[in-house]
Amino acid sequence: MMKKIEVYEVGPRDGFQNVSDYIPLETKTKVIEGLLAAGIKHIQITSFVSPKAIPQMKDARELATACVKNHPDTDFFALVPNLRGAEAAWESGLKWITYVVSLSESHNRANINRSHVDSLGELQKILKAYPQMDVCLDLATTFGCPFEGKKSEKEVLPFLKPYVDSGIRTVNLCDTIGIANPAQVRNIIDAVRNEYPALDLHIHVHDTRNMGMVNTLAAIEQGVCKVQSTLGGLGGCPFAPGASGNLATEDLAFMLSEIGYELNIDVQKLIKLAKYQARAIPKGQFSGHLHTIQEKH
Repeated sequence: MMKKIEVYEVGPRDGFQNVSDYIPLETKTKVIEGLLAAGIKHIQITSFVSPKAIPQMKDARELATACVKNHPDTDFFALVPNLRGAEAAWESGLKWITYVVSLSESHNRANINRSHVDSLGELQKILKAYPQMDVCLDLATTFGCPFEGKKSEKEVLPFLKPYVDSGIRTVNLCDTIGIANPAQVRNIIDAVRNEYPALDLHIHVHDTRNMGMVNTLAAIEQGVCKVQSTLGGLGGCPFAPGASGNLATEDLAFMLSEIGYELNIDVQKLIKLAKYQARAIPKGQFSGHLHTIQEKH
């Protein structure tokens, strides 16, 4: 048996936030419960952002509080853009959060309306206010940006330094618009590991150009064992209109199981859940394959 891979399901945040019609709390809860039943142990359940910015996340506090209460031993986490979001996450019972900043300053301003200097300052406020909370840096547009093009390790390494110096110990390398390729993934991961060997690395890949699976596998083969995906591949990106969603959790779990990685995940339960989700969210953008296969009768 090969090494164990930890799958981090981010659909209830990154998938749901791209759906324009409000998804009832009951549906969100059913998906999360189904993920747990299939063996998923790490779930990003929401984003603590302004409901004016993302109306889909208006139930963030209610959902997070209920999840923590009903499953106190599960590894739930949420995305936050600022100190106010971190406060809400902590009050909801979450023990760790992801804080997003873009390698591309153009994308950072378009996405969260901040300069790089302001983003670093806001993170430092969070770390000071909540030293007991674990914070993962979500480095958006690690591999490329719709405004500035491809990115390389020459930009990633110096960008990370002030964050590492501020106390960040976990970094999620995000292919936000699905522009990466396996060689680029390997090069950036190798460079980050050499420069910052103590960092715990995650990988988050979108499937815009049908490269999600190979890019994630490239990251795993470079030693990354914490990978993010979304049920059914639900997702998309406001900066890549019409693009497909994220790498699908059930497709990823199937591939990794087939080649011998240890997961402890029930792939068939994931496929069944993804089929339910596709029916419940008919306007979602899905990139998954297995959930579209017709069952034999």
